[in-house]
Amino acid sequence: MSKELVKRIKVNGHTFELEDYGDGDVFYQCRGEVMYDDEHDEMPEPSLWEAAKRLTKILEDDGHRADYDHSEKGWVEVTILG
Repeated sequence: MSKELVKRIKVNGHTFELEDYGDGDVFYQCRGEVMYDDEHDEMPEPSLWEAAKRLTKILEDDGHRADYDHSEKGWVEVTILG
C-alpha cells in the first residue's frame, strides 16, 4: 500500500510542492536556477536534478510509481504515475 503524499517535501535543500490537477495529473515541482549546456539548451540546476532523482527513489520506496523530468525556466517535476 502506498503512503499518502505530503504537500511539501524537502530533499537535498530543495523544497518540492505537490500539485494535483485531478484526472491523475499529480506531480511535485521545484524551481531552480536557469542553466545552459554546451549547446545553449536549458538544463536543470545539477543539485536540483539530483534532488529530483532522490525524490523519485523516496516515492518509489513508499509504494508510488514516479518519474522525473525538467521543463523550461529552471523547473523540475517528479510525476506520480497512475
